[in-house]
Amino acid sequence: MIAGLRPATATDGYRVAALVDRAYGHYVVRIGRKPYPMTVDYGEALHQMRGFVVERDGRIVGLLLLDEARDHMMLENVAVDPGYRGTGLGRQLLDLAEAETLARGLTEIRLYTHQMMTENQAIYRRLGYVEFDRRIVSGMARVYMRKELSRRR
Repeated sequence: MIAGLRPATATDGYRVAALVDRAYGHYVVRIGRKPYPMTVDYGEALHQMRGFVVERDGRIVGLLLLDEARDHMMLENVAVDPGYRGTGLGRQLLDLAEAETLARGLTEIRLYTHQMMTENQAIYRRLGYVEFDRRIVSGMARVYMRKELSRRR
């Protein structure tokens, strides 16, 4: 169990946006503009998708945002406050994403990341994700990855 984990609500939107800005801000210079996650209306996203936040000392320090499709779960965002990097929180959120995927009867989880976020791609590969596509979407060079999950008996 993740300490401070709770379902996100649309009212968390501003606080989630602040977390995302902290988590992705260092990519602005590398990419030359704000990464897509920094442009999302999180009040709306949390209303439409399944979200979880990790709150510690009154501050949101982790986010998991999932969007269920017909045949897979889309991992829309996993964000961790820079002060919590290296603590295992990101890995715990990714484990939760897999558990939520399986709980909904799905066996595939997909995500995309920016082509220049190479360290994220390396993390996902270590966790069993494989690249299946690259596309330019709204001027962003995206790398699409997926992971097949097995149902545990």
